[in-house]
Amino acid sequence: MMNKKVMVGIAAAAMLLTVLVASVAVTEWGDYFENESPQKIEFVGPVDDDGNMDTNSLNYALFEKYGPLLLILALLMFGAMIGGVCIAREEVDGDDTN
Repeated sequence: MMNKKVMVGIAAAAMLLTVLVASVAVTEWGDYFENESPQKIEFVGPVDDDGNMDTNSLNYALFEKYGPLLLILALLMFGAMIGGVCIAREEVDGDDTN
């Protein structure tokens, strides 16, 4: 039987996976998969003369269009790093049977 710590870890991993799948599913990918050749996003200046971000810029695509998805991925990667540190610091009881 699994202990409480393992069950909480499995529940947290399932929750994070659900959030990742949901964020990818609700992101509008535009015509990247409808055409054979993907649309190219060229880098232009970050802002125009009025101070607005150009909608054809790489900055707009990354931070305005796909910003929520990148935020979710960044949180998942941060969680993975913290989890790796916690696993590395766990003390072994001398019993490697689990």
